[in-house]
Amino acid sequence: MLSIFGITRAILPEIRPSSGVLGTTVARGRLPAGIPVAAAIGDSHAALFGHAAFAEGSVKATYGTGSSLMTPMPTPVVSRHGLSTTVAWALPAGTTYALEGNITVTGGAVQWLAALLGCPGGAGDVAALARTVDDAGGVYLVPALAGLGAPYWDAAARGLLCGATRGTTAAHVARATIDSIAYQVRDVFDAMRSDGAVPAVLLADGGASRNAELMQFQADLLGCPVVRSDSAELSARGAAWLAGLAVGVWPSVEALAELPRAVTRFEPRMSEEERGRRYAGWQEAVARARSRGSGA
Repeated sequence: MLSIFGITRAILPEIRPSSGVLGTTVARGRLPAGIPVAAAIGDSHAALFGHAAFAEGSVKATYGTGSSLMTPMPTPVVSRHGLSTTVAWALPAGTTYALEGNITVTGGAVQWLAALLGCPGGAGDVAALARTVDDAGGVYLVPALAGLGAPYWDAAARGLLCGATRGTTAAHVARATIDSIAYQVRDVFDAMRSDGAVPAVLLADGGASRNAELMQFQADLLGCPVVRSDSAELSARGAAWLAGLAVGVWPSVEALAELPRAVTRFEPRMSEEERGRRYAGWQEAVARARSRGSGA
């Protein structure tokens, strides 16, 4: 890559751990000099650390305009099912890797529908409308508004609403739009399982995770518990924990795992038969959305 882009190796920065003193502050305004800068980590990776997901067996989902799922792995795994391999974090004691799947449009689909319906309250109005029906009434919305991300990576896919009847209302479409978030998370969750991950729980954070109905549907669709962080700043927590490890505030990740964390737990209630039927309908809808993008 250095040769392709004509870059001299000497100008590249040194690779440093995610947790470690990188330097100290210089006095600027109210910022005093000499404060150690002791962590450097990306947003989604920091959220995984902030969940205390330090070992295999858990998957983190950050629900935003798009969504990011990550599961920690002790060694790098090359995905065969549409996921990316990443460094979750590096500590002086060693490196933790992760499988990652990024979904292009999740909460963004709710914002799109709010604009389409002219909802003055935005996504909150769509969520309230969705709560007026028990389910989507057989309607599926595939929010391929910018193609499909993980695990499909299909830029040609296009958005699709299917399953509508004369009885379909705006509330059913609102519910289908919110449900599409959970279906897409299931897609990536299953890909992680296929790549050898053994998740027993989904750890949730981000704006859309505040929707309790969505979190319950997510648990039902996965057939495993969803544990939602009640912290609004989980990425900041993860970065602070990494910095605290570097300067001795906490002695180890085991000590961090013992710290209290406010969470809400959602247990699956849906039968296996119902779960399979609904997910099969979603898979059929995705196949249609992809064929439309290809011109078939």
